[in-house]
Amino acid sequence: MRFDTYGGVDVLYVADVPTPTPGAGQVLVNVRAAGINPGEVAIREGVFHERWPATFPSGEGTDFAGVVADVGSGVTGVAVGDEVIGWTDDRASHAEYVVVDAEQLAVKPAEVGWEVAGGLAVVGFTATAAVAAVASTRGEVVVIAGAAGGVGTVAVQLVVATGATVIGLASEANHAWLASLGAIPVTYGPGQRERIEAAAGGGIDAFIDLFGGGYVALAIELGVAPDRINTIIDFAAVEEFGVKSDGQAQAQSAATLGRLASSIATGELVIPVAATYPLTQVREAYRELAKRHTHGKIVLIP
Repeated sequence: MRFDTYGGVDVLYVADVPTPTPGAGQVLVNVRAAGINPGEVAIREGVFHERWPATFPSGEGTDFAGVVADVGSGVTGVAVGDEVIGWTDDRASHAEYVVVDAEQLAVKPAEVGWEVAGGLAVVGFTATAAVAAVASTRGEVVVIAGAAGGVGTVAVQLVVATGATVIGLASEANHAWLASLGAIPVTYGPGQRERIEAAAGGGIDAFIDLFGGGYVALAIELGVAPDRINTIIDFAAVEEFGVKSDGQAQAQSAATLGRLASSIATGELVIPVAATYPLTQVREAYRELAKRHTHGKIVLIP
């Protein structure tokens, strides 16, 4: 998948390029599934040009799962034919093949399906970092905005596992799902502050913003200390209020990926797949993501 200029989904196109060759310490993976993420939209549209500029022609995609097709010199612990989960920092996973350093791969448990594995890295790393940033503990109350999305679904489960009470902001269509994960669902929109306070029944200890659009300011209004607020999207609020902005980079490692995959394999962690699309329908996949009401991950199948 390529784009040659910033813009909407129409700038995306499928290109035929040579299969990459792994260098020393690298692995070539035949991609079976690759997730799409809101951050890729912002990069493609040029929203984060100052922070994460694109170099054209640009590829796209970070997380993936697939089968090892070749290994470079010096690679140990990974062999041709192995099923792996990984990530790339080169915006290159929306493709039939991707080359990454061996350290960017974890073993895919047989119990984890390709679609789930292919969409795991970005949401898993981001949720892990956001939850760690607010440091929730048993008996506390944590609000999560955007709780039913890809990152939100993981974050809810990770916070529940700490013993904290989770209030998940989402549309009513996602309330039953959030409740099944152990969260208290609350409808977002006008009057949400009063609904959050009623659901909390007292003070609110931490707030995770996965949506933007003023939720950091709401957290401040609710009396949450800035060092217990984390946003992955509202960087202007980070400057204004001094809150945290930990995300994918703060938790990115093969060890973290392996732990998350193991939790999925044992049933401790659930990641729903909202829809799958072939690579040739990537524009349709991003149009679905743009609705911002997706229940779980949208995954490409190259």
